[in-house]
Amino acid sequence: MDKNLIQRLITGTIFVVVLVGAMLWNEWSFGILFLTVVVLGLWEFYGLVEKTGAAPQRITGVFLGTVLFSCGFLFKTSSGLIFLPLLALIFLPFFIELFRKKEHPFANIGYTLLGILYVSLPFSLWAMVVVPDLDVAEGEFTLAFSGKTMLGYFILLWTSDSMAYVCGRLLGKRKLFERISPKKTWEGFIGGMLFTFLAAWLVAKFLTHDDNLIFWMIVALIVAITGTLGDLVESMFKRSIGVKDSGTILPGHGGILDRFDAVLLSSPFVAVMLIFVQYVLEAIGQVMN
Repeated sequence: MDKNLIQRLITGTIFVVVLVGAMLWNEWSFGILFLTVVVLGLWEFYGLVEKTGAAPQRITGVFLGTVLFSCGFLFKTSSGLIFLPLLALIFLPFFIELFRKKEHPFANIGYTLLGILYVSLPFSLWAMVVVPDLDVAEGEFTLAFSGKTMLGYFILLWTSDSMAYVCGRLLGKRKLFERISPKKTWEGFIGGMLFTFLAAWLVAKFLTHDDNLIFWMIVALIVAITGTLGDLVESMFKRSIGVKDSGTILPGHGGILDRFDAVLLSSPFVAVMLIFVQYVLEAIGQVMN
């Protein structure tokens, strides 16, 4: 067996085990793991930006990204006022740039803030979500974090990506976005979406054991579209600076951004929908009480 393939299999297996374990163990293991992903992802993102000749504020960006994720994780959506100080902190890069004596200050500030928006915000939205598990006990609705909900999301994401690749290899003829990714095809995209719908049914029936099939079908549609676009956006970034991988932290798989590219642009849509569902459930609970 090819040595590189063995390396990919070992790294991929460890990656999945750690990810699934952190999501299912408890809320704190989830928080620690994804805070680590945010920090490493931001550091990697700013490293890519530096290849363009810009000089983003790495330390400041990582600090603000960490604060954003931590606020979302610790205080959730019910304490929105905690984010007001963060709105002031977001302007910190403007002041710091005054003392750096670097060229292209507009670009430096812009790239610093872009890293926070692109890498930290998606995971921070997940951290804000008290996942809406409906638990009826003595006529009351309760909301609690559920790693199974997030695991279901990742299963759909992995299914979409893997089956799009398989269907593309077997049936692909029409290029989806040849300028950015010559290997992606419409046949692969449609095949990946169909298998993602199947995965959504399996998640609803066997993982979460609920009747929210429509909910999971909507998530599947969001994931199939935005996950593919997220992959293309990451490819666009890398192609623009002439690199194959965003980093080397995952042997055989590249960097953090390579593994989470689809997550970064699909998470905001799914997480916002979960937040909306949360408020609807809370409203129902108040009416019933």
